[in-house]
Amino acid sequence: MRNIKYLLAIIVAGLSLQTFAGNKERIGQAGANELLINPWARSSGFGGANSAFADGIEAFNLNISGLTTVNKTELYYSNVALFSGSDININSIALGQRVGESGVLGISINAMSFGDIEITTTNNPDGGQGTFSPQFLNIAVAYARSFSRSIHAGGAIRIISESINNVGAQGVALDAGIRYQTGEYNRMKFGIALRNVGPKMRYSGDGLSQTVILQDAEFTLNQRAESFEMPALLNIGASYDFYLLPSVPAEGESANDTKLPSDYRLTIAGTFTSNSFSQDQFRGGVEFGFKHYVAIRAGLVYEANGFGVLGEGRVNANSGPTMGMTVNLPFNGKKESGISMDYSYRFANPLGGTHSFGLRLRI
Repeated sequence: MRNIKYLLAIIVAGLSLQTFAGNKERIGQAGANELLINPWARSSGFGGANSAFADGIEAFNLNISGLTTVNKTELYYSNVALFSGSDININSIALGQRVGESGVLGISINAMSFGDIEITTTNNPDGGQGTFSPQFLNIAVAYARSFSRSIHAGGAIRIISESINNVGAQGVALDAGIRYQTGEYNRMKFGIALRNVGPKMRYSGDGLSQTVILQDAEFTLNQRAESFEMPALLNIGASYDFYLLPSVPAEGESANDTKLPSDYRLTIAGTFTSNSFSQDQFRGGVEFGFKHYVAIRAGLVYEANGFGVLGEGRVNANSGPTMGMTVNLPFNGKKESGISMDYSYRFANPLGGTHSFGLRLRI
């Protein structure tokens, strides 16, 4: 009963946070939108619908409380080819390390590159002066803790840096999340997470200065850029596991030794994302898994006019169907350790789809 009271209090608090959510007039008024792109291959194939049970490193961009599932050490590398043909890539690496019996520390680094862009000016609009490459970088440090078998919570601080040739902006944002799991074999999970909450960012640098001549005298004119908000959002998610067939004990193992009731699992998940500076989104997904070796998943991200033309009611290119799969090679047959290879594909009509590749090591 105490756990249920805690959960109800958390849900009420989370729903009250929706007062931060914006309206249609606020769409496009936030910056640092790279924080809205999920760089991890496993959960992006789910469309982010798995915010209630995202585990390990995947929790960094959905619900940081899931970091508590790191058994000992977890290392993850992911590469995202955003909008095929755009030459935009995101490379990410993260580490999770258990500290004590119930805590986990984590750090993630996400670097977004745009390739080489021709330098143009008002005097040389055709270029010919070389190239520059914008760089977006964010680093997150997180801590998550299990308060019981049912309740897990965590928080993260994220440092954001955006720069082009001679202009840049820096900022900081906070994430917080909690997860509640219940039922036999923890079949049912609920999660609430608040992400990207922080002060405004502002661009500055020599690129905002220019030389002007006034009354035969030369002056340097410094322009002040307008500050912009962080893309704050609230995730509210739930999931349920179905076990389809009775498990078959391995050789030398009795039926009572098996940890789960079936080798075949079907998970259904959903997440509501309340965006402060964009349209709210509904995310749904399903995953089929065989033991801890293979998982195949699909998802759908829907927003208002989600199947319409981008720019005519639909404001997010990353809405629509998603799909992905995972192959896990466990060490000594133990699901708590091993090497996993992940892949996901996200449709982005009318832009090219987004490919994500991930490699995870658990020891």
